[in-house]
Amino acid sequence: MAAAVARALEEDRHLVVEAGTGVGKSLAYLAPAILFALEHHKKAIVSTHTINLQEQLLYKDIPILKKVLPVEFEASLMKGRQNYLCPRRLERALQQANEVFTGPEQSELTRLAEWASTTRDGSLSDLSIEPDPKVWTQVCSEPHICTQKTCGQNVLCFYQRARKRLLAADLLVMNHTLLFMLLGRPDEQEERESGFLFPNDFIIFDEAHTVEQVASRQVGIGISQYGLRSTIQRLYNARTRKGLFIVMRDANGVRLAAELIDEVDRFFAVVEAKSDFRKGREFRVRVPDFVPDTITGRLSALQARLADVIKRADDEFLKAELQELGRRIRDTRDGIAIFLEQSAREHVYWIERTGKTTQFFSLNAAPINVAPVLRRMIFRENCCSVMTSATLSVGRPDLAYFRTRIGGDNAEPLQLGSPFDFRAQMKIYIVKKMPDPRDPGYQKELERWIAHFVEKTDGRAFVLFTSYRDMQQLAAQMQKFFVEKEMNLLVQGGGAPRGKLLDQFRSTPCSVLFGTDSFWSGVDVPGEALSNVIITRLPFAVPDHPLIEAKLELVQERGGDAFTEYSLPEAILKLRQGVGRLIRTKSDRGIIVILDNRIVTKPYGRSFLAALPKCPVEII
Repeated sequence: MAAAVARALEEDRHLVVEAGTGVGKSLAYLAPAILFALEHHKKAIVSTHTINLQEQLLYKDIPILKKVLPVEFEASLMKGRQNYLCPRRLERALQQANEVFTGPEQSELTRLAEWASTTRDGSLSDLSIEPDPKVWTQVCSEPHICTQKTCGQNVLCFYQRARKRLLAADLLVMNHTLLFMLLGRPDEQEERESGFLFPNDFIIFDEAHTVEQVASRQVGIGISQYGLRSTIQRLYNARTRKGLFIVMRDANGVRLAAELIDEVDRFFAVVEAKSDFRKGREFRVRVPDFVPDTITGRLSALQARLADVIKRADDEFLKAELQELGRRIRDTRDGIAIFLEQSAREHVYWIERTGKTTQFFSLNAAPINVAPVLRRMIFRENCCSVMTSATLSVGRPDLAYFRTRIGGDNAEPLQLGSPFDFRAQMKIYIVKKMPDPRDPGYQKELERWIAHFVEKTDGRAFVLFTSYRDMQQLAAQMQKFFVEKEMNLLVQGGGAPRGKLLDQFRSTPCSVLFGTDSFWSGVDVPGEALSNVIITRLPFAVPDHPLIEAKLELVQERGGDAFTEYSLPEAILKLRQGVGRLIRTKSDRGIIVILDNRIVTKPYGRSFLAALPKCPVEII
């Protein structure tokens, strides 16, 4: 794998590699990337999907390479600038505290100021208690406010210090979401003569199986009611009677902002009334002018007011704050117009409930097929990108399905198996006796078989679900069983974050973890702690998300078969991810249990079985 990555870098080509668990793929791409970057004065960018992998790279793999490579190099983690405190903005916020912040918010400011005097990196991850988001947005680094010109000479500016480290680093590690935010629009990328973020860089995508999903969301439109309210309330909040229009003593601005908050809420109330959320948190919008446009004109008026106020501002720093808010209002106005007119071609449009209590809404649009977009952005000529993951193939060594979906048709494919001896390390049990999920006795049988197999391994099991509701329901019903057997049941969504659940699972004997989507991939529990992975159902995506529904429709419109061309390969990839949780090292042993008889009763079941590691299979 390292030799293939080195060749792709030398020849400025694109490469897609499936590297089975245990190949050591991070070392296989890091070593050639670092050597090539140093020799040719280039920057290596490594993009991952999960924090787990970023931490593994930074605290395990890169330190190994620092010891063994015959060169010295610098590696740095790149976070979004909003993660960093800007001391100048903090100082300004403290000066304007009475005009901009409420009493509790002023206390929060004081807490942040105390923290700022002791923190080393000034980023959110260094804060023991999460800050109030309303306060943080007014003291964090912003693109046009905390700039090289305004803060670059300030040795105390955390973001500018981080930026200097990034510019000096040979290797940058970041996540897919941040990468696509920084890449900008496809036409901006096409205009670049070389590189992606820097003139002389190349990108390696690890966990590349998630690139399509992340890119779709980032390349599209997302207008948040909560975000728009926050922007307007930074100018003037009628409830607290504070804001930047008060600082500027602008009565017209105060009136406009106060009226506009009500207009925004009325607009989204109409959006809610016209949407049907019976299926879930999303509602697809299929026609233009879904609701009357009562809002973009008002946003234009606020933007014009801001422009007048900016002309009057003597204070450069205040001017920059107001200009940044003006940009946000303009971008929001443009986004709402595109959404209502449905002017972005070949996009799917939907409304989503957001917020902890789903009381807010967002307007979303995403390209149905992201391949043409990524072809223009990533797979350009005279550039090099490498995409890798343990699961990219759905039965073909040319990785054609994955390459087509992400626009990498011209990328060179390479499929490498796993060095593990699955025949000796793993056994698969398939329960053919399981009834159909619509059968009235299904739930009881599911309980019975889960109980049977977790007892077999003394807990130490992941039970993976495709539905959050089914998981919660079954967890409640089986609670008594786990108490009686003295097993520790952990359930996703009970308040503890994923990392904490995993720590409890690893450290507590006889644990059983019930998980949905995020536990199927990117989770690493080597050793005896995880000896059993139970798959409750084959992971076919439910076509209730507008984006999946639109992808299926697109295949049908083109005369294809949506099931075999999209649903089946996606489910195979997801199953491979789930099964891949079990064997993480050469000494791991365990069982996989599949409680869905379709894998042996339906013709397509063969495709699933063929994609799994070769090991003993027992059908019950």
